[in-house]
Amino acid sequence: MTLKERMKIARQQMPQRPAEVRAADFDEVNLGFDLRLAQLEAQRCLECKDAPCIAGCPVRLDVPAFLTHLASADLRGAADVLLRDNALPAITGRVCPQEEQCEQVCVRGKGHGCPVAIGHLERFVADWARDSGAATPTQRPAPSGFRVAVVGAGPAGLTAAGELARRGHGVAVFEALHAPGGVLRYGIPEFRLPKAIIDAEVRRLEDWGVEVIPNVVIGRTLTIDELLTQRGFHAVFIANGAGLPVFMNLPGENLKGVYSANEFLTRINLMGAWRFPECDTPVVTARRAVVVGGGNTAMDAVRTARRLGAAEATLVYRRSRTEMPARIEEIAHAEEEGIVFRLLCNPVRILGDEAGWVRGIECVRMELGEPDDSGRRRPVVVPGSEFTIDCELVVEAIGTRANPLLTTTTPDLKLNPRGYIVVDDAGMTSKPGVFAGGDIARGAATVILAMGDGKRAAAAIDAWLRKG
Repeated sequence: MTLKERMKIARQQMPQRPAEVRAADFDEVNLGFDLRLAQLEAQRCLECKDAPCIAGCPVRLDVPAFLTHLASADLRGAADVLLRDNALPAITGRVCPQEEQCEQVCVRGKGHGCPVAIGHLERFVADWARDSGAATPTQRPAPSGFRVAVVGAGPAGLTAAGELARRGHGVAVFEALHAPGGVLRYGIPEFRLPKAIIDAEVRRLEDWGVEVIPNVVIGRTLTIDELLTQRGFHAVFIANGAGLPVFMNLPGENLKGVYSANEFLTRINLMGAWRFPECDTPVVTARRAVVVGGGNTAMDAVRTARRLGAAEATLVYRRSRTEMPARIEEIAHAEEEGIVFRLLCNPVRILGDEAGWVRGIECVRMELGEPDDSGRRRPVVVPGSEFTIDCELVVEAIGTRANPLLTTTTPDLKLNPRGYIVVDDAGMTSKPGVFAGGDIARGAATVILAMGDGKRAAAAIDAWLRKG
């Protein structure tokens, strides 16, 4: 196909379920490409020699190579490239913010063009590899004799575990919860990332030799020193995330019906509260729900509240849509599903009734001033603009921070002033043989950035072990 012919192909749209149908259940929103659409979209790739998309991907996926195979319907070849470079492609193909990574620097997106839909194609090939059996490793590498403990079965930990296992190291992943996945499982709803996808990706890592050990809290059940001195591990990678929720400290936060997004989504995604009383864990449902925040977690929470039966599900965000950090696709899906956006609006207190239940949230209107340290325009209160939104459920989705459970029992780990573990460029901490990555080292970020940390740390751990 000539360059001119490639340039004439328009970006293919991801098929999705109708908004009025999907807003009433937890089934996946996007339906995925078929082979015809996938091939057509892959043929849009210009196979750039410098390939800025590779540098734009935190796990350095060789995008042109994988798309070249796909464009010619060589699915096995595409899967081999994808699985070589990315430990969790069916997951990143669904939740990675490609518009800020590989697709942002795609040459097809320059000017007024549309970048190649790399994420959609990643999902297509990963799903094909899983369903066809092509993702199953045919043989394991020779054992190196080294054992590595990974703390946390989230995106960073699973990626590091897979990379280390492929190098022949014995790997045990210690997970505090009863199921692996970390934020992928407890934080992201089924309609964006089905649990069956997480299970399949974890099984593939187990086929490589990774052992996942649930219900072990490193920092309580075992310490880092015990892993190194009593359990026979030669190195440790800490990737336990930053799951401690942040609150706004508003009057009324102790009312019944107020949740952090972390608790709200964990109850539903990990503990099945949306099926209560079939499951043991309950969650408050409401006819009118308000979620505070503008990120992907806020979007997940408000769309979940809608699916739980909220006729009025409102998102309150203190800046404008331009500054909203959530993915463009998720914002669009939320709007299609009837979510009400109250932008340039900030809560000042939560109102309760005589029985201690939420009855509303008082807000003020905001306007944008000069840029702050983040580069975004600072929201400024409009005097005398107070108003109330009636609701029975309030979810605060304004971020998380490091949990000190592990670090307080490992005092020789150097921390920064915000409690995150300090690492060098290779991911090594101040403690020899102990590495860290993902949110516990960089602060709350995206799945793909955490995976990039896991991949870099695995290479560094491998080099450190073999160096002796």
